[in-house]
Amino acid sequence: SGGLRESLDNEVNFHDSVHPEVLELLLDFAYSSRVIINEENAESLLEAGDMLQFHDIRDAAAEFLEKNLHSSNCLGMMLLSDAHQCKHLYELSWRMCLVHFEALRDTEDFFSLSKGKLLDLILSDELEIEDEQIVYNAVMRWVRYDLESRREHLPELLRGIRLALLPSECLINAVASEELVVSDKRSMQIVEEAIQCKKKILQNDGVVTSPCARPRKAGHTLLILGGQTFMCDKIYQVDHKAKEIIPKSDLPSPRKEFSACAIGCKVYVTGGRGSENGVSKDVWVYDTVHEEWSKGAPMLIARFGHGSAELENCLYVVGGHTAIAGVFPASPSVSLKQVERYDPLTNKWTMMAPLRDGVSNAAVVSAKLKLFVFGGTTIHRDRASKVQCYDPVENRWIIAAECPQPWRYTAAAVLGSQIFIMGGDTEFTAASAYRFDCETNQWTRVGDMTSKRMSCHAVASGNKLY
Repeated sequence: SGGLRESLDNEVNFHDSVHPEVLELLLDFAYSSRVIINEENAESLLEAGDMLQFHDIRDAAAEFLEKNLHSSNCLGMMLLSDAHQCKHLYELSWRMCLVHFEALRDTEDFFSLSKGKLLDLILSDELEIEDEQIVYNAVMRWVRYDLESRREHLPELLRGIRLALLPSECLINAVASEELVVSDKRSMQIVEEAIQCKKKILQNDGVVTSPCARPRKAGHTLLILGGQTFMCDKIYQVDHKAKEIIPKSDLPSPRKEFSACAIGCKVYVTGGRGSENGVSKDVWVYDTVHEEWSKGAPMLIARFGHGSAELENCLYVVGGHTAIAGVFPASPSVSLKQVERYDPLTNKWTMMAPLRDGVSNAAVVSAKLKLFVFGGTTIHRDRASKVQCYDPVENRWIIAAECPQPWRYTAAAVLGSQIFIMGGDTEFTAASAYRFDCETNQWTRVGDMTSKRMSCHAVASGNKLY
C-alpha cells in the first residue's frame, strides 16, 4: 500500500531481495517466536524483516549489529541502517564513520557513496582528521572513481572541504594546479577564494569567518588556563598523542577568577582579579597560530566570577561580581545582571539585555544560536536553580527550565543540541552529570564522573567531552 513498484504487481518476486534461508528463518519465527541471529545472517534478517514488516526481527538484528560495529564495517552499516530507518544503529555508525574517516577512504563502500552522503561527512565539524589534505585527497579519488558522472559534483564538494586549512604549499601548488580544478571555472573560483582567505589568516588580518577556514572540532587545540585558587599566568596545551601537557606563552598580567572563551583561533581572557585584588575590565587575546598575546578593548564593567561564550562570532560576557565603589581592597558586590557583547571585527563592547536573575559562578554556554546560563550564586549568595536562556534576535532573556538541583561552580559543554552539565557545588560536592536538551528543555541523568569536582571546566572536542 506504500505506492512502491510492488503495489502494482499481481505477483511479487522475492528472488533478488530475500534469500530462501532467510525466508525460512522468518517463517519459523512466525510460528515459534524464536530466531538465532549471528554474524552471517544479521544484515539479511534486518533487510528482510524491514521489507516484510517483521519489525521485532529488524530491531533485534539492528541491536546485534550495533554490538558488532567497528571501523571496517561502519560505513556499510551506516548505509544499511539509513535505508531501513534504524535510527540508533545509524547514529552509532555515523559517529564511527566520522572518527575513522581516514581508514574508510580506501574501501569499496567509500567509492560507492552517493554525493549527498559524502558531502554530509566532509561538511561535519565532528570529522576527526589531523590534516585537511586527507579530506581533499579522498574527495578527488571519489570523483576520479567515476569521472564522467561525478565531475559535475566537484565544485559542491570543494565547498565542503576546509581549503584554507590546507598548508599554503599544498593549496597553491597541488590544488590550484590540479587539472580537474583548472578546467572548471566554478572550482577555480572556490580555490582562489580559499587562497585569499589563507593569506588573511597568515597576515593576521582580522577575524576570518569564511566556512573554508572553520576549524574542525577534532582539529581543535585543547588549552588549559586559570583555576580559582591562585594567580594564573600560564597557559598550557594538551598534546593528545604524546599524552603530555606543554606550557605555552605566559599571560602578561596574572589574575584569577577570570573567564576564557575561544573564537576561531583566538582565546579571549576577560576580567578577573589582579595581584592587588583589584577587579579588572581588561581583555587579553591569545593568538594560537602565532602564540602571542595582545590587548583588546576593555569591558564596560569590571567583573570576576563571570561566564563567557561565543555566539555568531561575537563574545558575550554574563553576570559575575564587580567591586563596590570606594572600598579597598575591592570587596565583592552582589551578583551582576549585566550582559555585554564584544565584536572582534570592530573591537567594541555593547550592553545587551540583562539577565532575569543576577548570578555569578554560573555555567555559561551557547547552543542552537542561543545563550544558556545554568545555576550560579544568586544576589542573596544562595545556589541558583534556574536555566536562563537568551535569544539574540529578540535581545531577551527567559527562564527556560529549572535545574535538577540548585548548583554553582558546575562545568558545561555542548555536543549538538545537547548540553552536558557536570560536577559543581550542590548540597554536597557533586560527581553527577546531566544532559539538557535545549530543543525540548528536558533533563536526563547520564551517570557519574570518576570523582567529585567543583570549579572544574569542560569542553567538547570531536565526539568527546573533556
